[in-house]
Amino acid sequence: MSSMAISQGWTLTLRSGRGPDGTAVAVPDGIPDHVPAEVPGCVHTDLLAAGLIPDPYVGCNEQQVQWIGETDARYRTSFAFVDEGHERVDLVAEGLDTAATVSLNGAVVGRTKNQHRTYRFDVRALLSPGNQLVVDLDAPLRAARESEQRIGVKPLVGDALPYNALRKMASNFGWDWGPTLTTAGIWRPIRLQQWSTARLASVVPTVTVDERGRGRVTLSVDLERTGEQDVTLDALLTAPDGTTTSATATTTHDAAELSFTVDEPELWWPRGHGEQPLYRLVVRASAGGVELDAWSHDMGFRTVEVRVEPDEHGTSFEFHVNGEFVWVKGANWIPGDCFPSRMTPQDYERAVQGAADAGMNLLRAWGGGIYESDDFYDACNRQGILVWQDFQFACACYSEAPEMWQEVEAEAREHVARLAANPSLALWSGGNENIEGYYTWGFKERLAQGEGWGGRYYDELFPAIIDEIDPGRAYIPSSPWSPNDESHPTLPDHGPVHSWKVWFSVDYLEYRSAIPRFVAEFGFQAPANHATLMPAIHDEHPAPESPGMLNHQKAIDGNLKLERGWVGHVPTPAGFDDWYFTTQLDQARAISCAVSHYRSHAPRNAGYIVWQLNDCWPAISWAVIDSGGRRKPLWYALRRLNAPRVLLLQPREGGVALIVSNDSAQPWCDTVEVRRTNLAGETLASEQVAIDVAPRSGATTVLASPLQAPVDASQELLVASCSSASDAGRAWWWFVEDLDLRFLAPSLRTDVRRSEQGYGVVVTADALVKDLVLSVDRLDPSAIVSDQLVTLLPGESYTFSVTSTADLDPAALTSPPVLMSVNHRAHPRSEAVSA
Repeated sequence: MSSMAISQGWTLTLRSGRGPDGTAVAVPDGIPDHVPAEVPGCVHTDLLAAGLIPDPYVGCNEQQVQWIGETDARYRTSFAFVDEGHERVDLVAEGLDTAATVSLNGAVVGRTKNQHRTYRFDVRALLSPGNQLVVDLDAPLRAARESEQRIGVKPLVGDALPYNALRKMASNFGWDWGPTLTTAGIWRPIRLQQWSTARLASVVPTVTVDERGRGRVTLSVDLERTGEQDVTLDALLTAPDGTTTSATATTTHDAAELSFTVDEPELWWPRGHGEQPLYRLVVRASAGGVELDAWSHDMGFRTVEVRVEPDEHGTSFEFHVNGEFVWVKGANWIPGDCFPSRMTPQDYERAVQGAADAGMNLLRAWGGGIYESDDFYDACNRQGILVWQDFQFACACYSEAPEMWQEVEAEAREHVARLAANPSLALWSGGNENIEGYYTWGFKERLAQGEGWGGRYYDELFPAIIDEIDPGRAYIPSSPWSPNDESHPTLPDHGPVHSWKVWFSVDYLEYRSAIPRFVAEFGFQAPANHATLMPAIHDEHPAPESPGMLNHQKAIDGNLKLERGWVGHVPTPAGFDDWYFTTQLDQARAISCAVSHYRSHAPRNAGYIVWQLNDCWPAISWAVIDSGGRRKPLWYALRRLNAPRVLLLQPREGGVALIVSNDSAQPWCDTVEVRRTNLAGETLASEQVAIDVAPRSGATTVLASPLQAPVDASQELLVASCSSASDAGRAWWWFVEDLDLRFLAPSLRTDVRRSEQGYGVVVTADALVKDLVLSVDRLDPSAIVSDQLVTLLPGESYTFSVTSTADLDPAALTSPPVLMSVNHRAHPRSEAVSA
């Protein structure tokens, strides 16, 4: 077998289309007939590279490129073909976006209508030494409308464009965190593949580990053949220490099975529970001693169970890996760029590393995006991040018409097989909020009696495909999901829920009103870090309501919801810099409130998946890490709460309680000191709490009465400390909100020192200072700071480590708006005094 990428010499030609009302949508003047094109890529990226459109991520430029979604596109290239004498020559398109007609030397070889599929065409009879390949792409918005006319209009969230009528990335059509940039293009590689006798159509390893610790790998191999000749399959498994195990089979059929055992393999564990040893599996097909094809992938030995069982609280939803309960600390993953072809292996590695560095152990690949690149899953395998994988269905009803069913079945079969080897893959879900939408958003009432809405995909097709191809893999029909009654998918006592009430309508303290078994979505917004968002905002006077800012806030009434978030908690911002600090602080506090509550109730609560880890563009959004890869203050708050050994102070029926959460493999035996102090740092009452907490468990102690009874709540707080907590972390309890705390002015002494990495910024508090944030990216966009949201008692010091090669001004580095705290909000004119 040989393979040749067709990636050079492409040109793009655009043709005018027609909008939804039938009026012509012209290609703007100045766009040439032939634009140099890059494959993989899309129309937007090609026009952007040629300087023919403005950057749609900047200002309000998004509105200036909407015509692209209504125009047809033609990609054309020429290539030479050297015939190696093989029986078959296939044109393999790994990703065409979306409604495409593929022609070779003037002959149509195929038509496609699914961005999520690989297509393969036998083109041997059409090839010559010199060849012309043309891919004609229908205007994506028109293609969606025409599909909707054929298969029927189905309800979808809000007034969104008809993304549910086309097998295409849903968020491409606009979402409440991303722009409307409806793409067309050859978004994944296209190549020419020559082969004879047989090729490996798919290789699916099923891995088990029995009670004696013996591993078994069963390989299901599907072959595409040109004849009935004997084909030999050789499988070789190489362990991390270099030892090998092998198996061989010879077959004249289209499928074969090989298996072998490994005594006491090294087990793969999620992050925080052990190491991630990866075994290299190679499968080769040969005939008559000649290699025909080869496949290779990393794999790991582990067992994964998702336990859904009735108990005294309702119905559990727990992840168990290698028999051990895993309290999930996760985030939802969306496409990392509106134009996914721009994502590199390094981009995926950095993003997944960001989750790992925050102490996370799971990412949910959300159902409104794409089946991700292998680079994403490879990074998760290496870094011990479990993957919850949605099928690509989100917030809508979907037609079950034959033309749609055929495409959905093909994509599901492809990706269930493709992803099966990944040890990180823990769970498949039928999609995102589709069952919830059907039963609780009024979708059902808008459909005729008995009309298909996608339910057969979730209840019949997907589980059947998984049972056939990847048996034993956990599956649920949707998220959220109630195991006992799918018509009520938001019941907190049963299965995974999505908790959006706080964002939409109530104070974040409402998170404490329920103890959900598992939370698969919840979130609160904040702007991207300054160095990410502000270069994309070209407003003369940036403000929350200025045009560019509003264009990067896609949530309905998003700014009003941000305002409601701080009301009653912190002072109203006095200006744009105050607004920036306040909204990022409020995001961190809202999510910290939720996560602290959930963790304090483990294992009844079995974990969380925050919305969302990443961003696709510079935005005001729910992301933990912005599109520039910069970590918001929330990231630092989650890193503390995800640590193995954490102290929490939480409300309980008897008052404030100390929760000692030990998510480590060792017992935690020590003494925790809990003090009631005033803002001057004087101890008013204290208690020594002896702890002996088993691994992967927690202990709750309601505090003694003297700690519970402040004399003046506006000047008192509780602080719990233990030197053996992760990073010597402390827990804080404030009897009143910041609005009612009698903060002293932020009397800070600072000392900026050069270091090998950049700078050490030493901050010493003469009075209690709450939630110090050092937004060093305002001075150096490439700078990284070691921590955020640091609270200091009087007399305490903290050194922020700043990684930077820039020549930074110490005065700017230690003054607002770079160095901020809640005290600065209460006393806006106060500044630090440099040493």
